Amino acid sequence: MILYNLQYIIKIHLMIYEASDNDISVIRNIAKITWPQTYGKILSSEQIDYMLELIYSQKSLERQFKDGHRFYILKEFDEAVGFIDIQKVSGNISKLHKIYLLPKVQGLGYGQMLINYAFDKALENGTPILQLNANRYNTALNFYKKNGFKIIDETDIAIGNNYFMNDYVMEKIIE
Repeated sequence: MILYNLQYIIKIHLMIYEASDNDISVIRNIAKITWPQTYGKILSSEQIDYMLELIYSQKSLERQFKDGHRFYILKEFDEAVGFIDIQKVSGNISKLHKIYLLPKVQGLGYGQMLINYAFDKALENGTPILQLNANRYNTALNFYKKNGFKIIDETDIAIGNNYFMNDYVMEKIIE
């Protein structure tokens, strides 16, 4: 009984809120901590640094907010521990551009909470399809498949500096 109550108390102290451009430093910090662990075995440190600057610079994130990206930050007690970025890209498709958790909270079910939140946001957007791109060697592929995503395409996206994002395009029809 005590264990159950402890789990209940912890869940009460989780909160997801929509970020504003005032939260850019929070998003940048989570990415800076998460990316080396997530991509360190599949990308060079130089490419990781390049992509962090390309995608997570202050200016880039400000542009993403203006382009309709909606960021949602997960807080555990008073600490931001993860985020998602979702955008309506067409009449029936929303795109999950980003989903990241700090390494210290991975494996606690927070990723499931965030992906479920993304499903809800896609439906709120009036879009029954949620798409994402994932590096073809990302260990999160199994997580996405477990959550009903199917690979619908492969793409190699040139991002400059002779670097490419070698991704699967994945999709889930939300019911």
